Amino acid sequence: MPTELIVALDVPNANQIPDIVKKLPDSVSFYKVGLELYTAAGPQALTYLKQAGKKVFLDLKLHDIPRTVGRAVDSATTCGVDMLTVHACGGKAMLEAAAQAGNNRLNIVAVTVLTSLDQMDLETIGVQRTLQTHILALGELAIKSGLQGLVCSPLETRSFRQKLGQAPLLITPGIRPAGTAAGDQKRIATPATAVADGSSYIVVGRPILEAENPGLAAEQIMTELHQSEPVA
Repeated sequence: MPTELIVALDVPNANQIPDIVKKLPDSVSFYKVGLELYTAAGPQALTYLKQAGKKVFLDLKLHDIPRTVGRAVDSATTCGVDMLTVHACGGKAMLEAAAQAGNNRLNIVAVTVLTSLDQMDLETIGVQRTLQTHILALGELAIKSGLQGLVCSPLETRSFRQKLGQAPLLITPGIRPAGTAAGDQKRIATPATAVADGSSYIVVGRPILEAENPGLAAEQIMTELHQSEPVA
């Protein structure tokens, strides 16, 4: 399927959501609600998006005992969430509990290693294998445990696509159009590169929300996505 844009609503309260959505093209149909916004507003952060007919990517990176994560997945389905994140490092039992609770009612995708971390960061928390080996191992575990996809940086997307085939969803944050600041992301790429490497979705926040003209910024990114082609 063509690579799609998810706009990250990295804002502190739900009151800002309607204004953002109205500034963006109607063709932007998928929005990410992350930890900051959901902690501030709870399910209210989803209400306007669902009423406007938008899809919701709830990015909470669940990481707890299997029973708790399973119940949290159940709660997400009742809120109309379309996609939800868990942490792959929660282990096989937790991942399987999430998959079973989801029961194909929403797409559950696993975060392997945060895009703000690099090899030195892993070493400080006691991970001895290389960053690439660690990421690929966690990703393979998540898919084998029944999850629908993975969140991965642009630097791992092609490796995952080659290793896991076309079926898993690959959601790629850390996307920065040419000429924009990297911010706190360490593993980044352009939209065209993400398409070429096999991303199913790209997640973009600040380069759109902080642009002088957010609507134009979103349109330019979508144009770049549509004009790019994946590498077989």
